[in-house]
Amino acid sequence: MLRTLFRRAWKPLRFSNQDFVRIPAHQKVEEETIPDYVATRYYPVRIGDIFQDRYQVVGKLGYGASSTVWLARDLSYRRHVALKLFIHSKSMGSQLDNELNMYKRIEKATKRRPRHSGRSAVRSLLDSFDVDGPDGQHRCLVHRPLWDSVHTFLHRNPVRRLPPLVLSLVLERLFLALDFLHTECRVAHTDIQANNIMFDMADDSVFSDFEEEELRNPCPRKELYGRTIYLSRELRMPKNVCAPVLCDFGSAVLLDDETEHRELIQPKVYRVPEVILEAPWTYSVDIWNAGCMIWDVFEGGNLFNGKDPEHAKYRSRAHLAEMVALLGPPPPSLLAKGNLTSKFFSDAGDFCAGIPLPERTSLEDRETTLEGEDRACFLRLVRKMLQWEPDKRSSARELVTDEWLSKH
Repeated sequence: MLRTLFRRAWKPLRFSNQDFVRIPAHQKVEEETIPDYVATRYYPVRIGDIFQDRYQVVGKLGYGASSTVWLARDLSYRRHVALKLFIHSKSMGSQLDNELNMYKRIEKATKRRPRHSGRSAVRSLLDSFDVDGPDGQHRCLVHRPLWDSVHTFLHRNPVRRLPPLVLSLVLERLFLALDFLHTECRVAHTDIQANNIMFDMADDSVFSDFEEEELRNPCPRKELYGRTIYLSRELRMPKNVCAPVLCDFGSAVLLDDETEHRELIQPKVYRVPEVILEAPWTYSVDIWNAGCMIWDVFEGGNLFNGKDPEHAKYRSRAHLAEMVALLGPPPPSLLAKGNLTSKFFSDAGDFCAGIPLPERTSLEDRETTLEGEDRACFLRLVRKMLQWEPDKRSSARELVTDEWLSKH
């Protein structure tokens, strides 16, 4: 114990190798390719930077519309961490504190129920801090680094589909995570997608190899107006890939008060009918979301795409039309609760949004990679999640013991 407490901190590394590819200034890369990109919103991270006299940046892991993610050395604890560095706080608005508050909520629930089977399936926060940039303050969250997301893992496979064994593991962990969030944290995730489920690993040599590669062969980059934009570097395949973990709580919503929630949530093609109709929604939005994602990662295509025949892009009316074609007409009890119901349905419950309904199909009519009883069993699982009425969708706890998961 004393040896652990008094071990010497790591010394900072010198990233002085100038033998890297220089990307032309006119070529857009990484976060620059995001619509509405504004350079000054992002903190100008440089490899080798040290934050809080503790975290030294080693290389870039990824980027998004609201943050960049970096592998760093925790000099104090002699370990590697992931730094999620957000765009400046004034651009984040009220969302700035949401993700941090959700992690605090998760930790509070963990102290109350430390042995809940879903706790290990939810990502933990190690630390957080704010840093001043040239154009404002930025929030940084510190996590244990994870390996590929399910989305990235999916694209390693030429057929772009998860094998049944992997899918069953991903779903079991997802349902455990959602049970913990719903029952212990009183939180709805609202953004279940393959990018937000990541595989853990038990192989720290992956990080030291990343570090050595950056020292020996620095990643390509471009200099523009005093900023450096780096290309992300992938972590190599670890020797031991562990169970997946649910991440990214920036869109999560706390549901433990008396507030009725009707706000717009979720990725468009995963959106639940009650959100489109502006009816009250609750935890079951995550269940519908998961049911749609299953089809994406296992059957190789969206169950719904919402492409409007007149506009060739997503429209709510096209999405609802697809739901009616697949699931039949929505029940009057759901339609009666929607503020926007009259925009899409008549008083008699008929679809009347100005476009024809697609040809009527059912889940059982869809082509799948499975056959026989295994196929029937899989479709029963999906049907438990894709129900018009929120109360008729199975809970996350019920889905953990589903027969198809048990078989695989």
